[in-house]
Amino acid sequence: MGVLKTCLKTASWFPVLFISLVVAWSYYAYVVELCFYTLATDPYNNIGQAVVYLIFYHILLVMFAWSYAKTIFTSGGAIPDEFYLSKADLERIEAEDRTDRKDEILKQISHNLPVHTRTLGGGMRYCSICKSVKPDRCHHCSVCERCILKMDHHCPWVNNCVGFTNYKFFVLFLFYALTYCLYVAATVLPYFIKFWSGELGDESSKFHILFLFFAAAMFAVSVLALLGMHTHLVLTNRSTLESFRAPVFRHGPDKEGFSRGSFCNNFREVFGDEKKMWPLPIFTSKGDGIRYPIQARDEDSDRLLDGPPEDDLESEMTSGAEDSKNQGKGNLHASIQEGVNYSTIIESDKAPLREVAQPSGAINYSVENEQ
Repeated sequence: MGVLKTCLKTASWFPVLFISLVVAWSYYAYVVELCFYTLATDPYNNIGQAVVYLIFYHILLVMFAWSYAKTIFTSGGAIPDEFYLSKADLERIEAEDRTDRKDEILKQISHNLPVHTRTLGGGMRYCSICKSVKPDRCHHCSVCERCILKMDHHCPWVNNCVGFTNYKFFVLFLFYALTYCLYVAATVLPYFIKFWSGELGDESSKFHILFLFFAAAMFAVSVLALLGMHTHLVLTNRSTLESFRAPVFRHGPDKEGFSRGSFCNNFREVFGDEKKMWPLPIFTSKGDGIRYPIQARDEDSDRLLDGPPEDDLESEMTSGAEDSKNQGKGNLHASIQEGVNYSTIIESDKAPLREVAQPSGAINYSVENEQ
C-alpha cells in the first residue's frame, strides 16, 4: 500500500512536468528559432524588433513562472487548532450512535467558533477524517488528505489544492498564462503566414514557428475559458465548489451568502486594497480564511443573540400579527432586502421563544422544548 501511494504521489507531478517542458520548449522556439535565427539574420535583420520582442516576452515569462510557482508551492490553508476536537470531545462523539445527539454535541463544541454554515440537513459541518469542525467555506480534499480553507478545487496542473492562501496566485497564473500565449501567438503570426506562403525558407526554424503558433493558440483558448469562469467567481465571491453547491445557512442554501454586495468589494476580498499589489503574486487577500463577512440576514439568524427587552415583546408580536394580515407570500430575497431582521429572543425562566421571519415578511413565534 505504501509503494502504491508513493507511485501515485510521484505520478501526480506529471502534469506539472508536462507544463514545464512545454514552456521550456516554447522558450527555445521563441528566443532561439524566432528571434535569433529568423528575425536577427538574413533576410530580415530586424535586430531592433527582436530586442523589443525579447524584452516583453521575458517580462511575461517571469510573471507567469512566478505565479505558477507560488500556486504550486503555497498551501491552500490549514485549519487552526481550535477547530480540532479534543480527545474527550472525540470520545463523546464516537460513543454516540444517534446522529441528532452527535449534532447536539458538535453544536456545544463549536458554540464559540465563528461558524455560520450548516449541512443540507441543518447540522454542523464536521470532518470525520480530520476530526475537526469545518470552518465556513472549508472542505476536505481527498487528494491532499486534509481540510483546506476556502477550498476552490484540487488542480492537477499545479498538483495542489487551490484555497484561501493561494487563490490569488492561481487567478494570476491563469491571467499571465493567457497573456503569454496571446503574446506569443500574435508575434509569431506574421511568420506563420510567411511559412504557408513559402517565404520563410527551408530551415528547421519554420517547423518550430509552426508548432509554436498552434500550441500558443490552443492553450490560449483553453486558459481563456478557465480565466473567464474564475473571473466570474471572484466578482461574485464564490468558489468553484460553491458555484455547484451553494453554502447552506439557517435560512437555507444561498449562493450569495458571502457576497460583499458589489463586484469591486468581492474583487478586493481576493486581491486586497492596494492596487499596486494586484498584478503581483504576493498574498494580499483580506481576512484569515476563517471569518467571512456574510449577508446581514445571516449574521443574526446563525448566532444566538440577545433580543429586545421583554416589555417590547408584546408590541412586536402585535405588529408581526398585523403585518401577516397585510402581506401575502413573497420571495425570500425580496423580504430580506426590505429589512426583515432575523434574530432570536430568549424569554426568561421559560423555554426559548424563537422569532421566525416568514417569506412574506411576517413574524411568527414558536416555543421550543428544551432537551
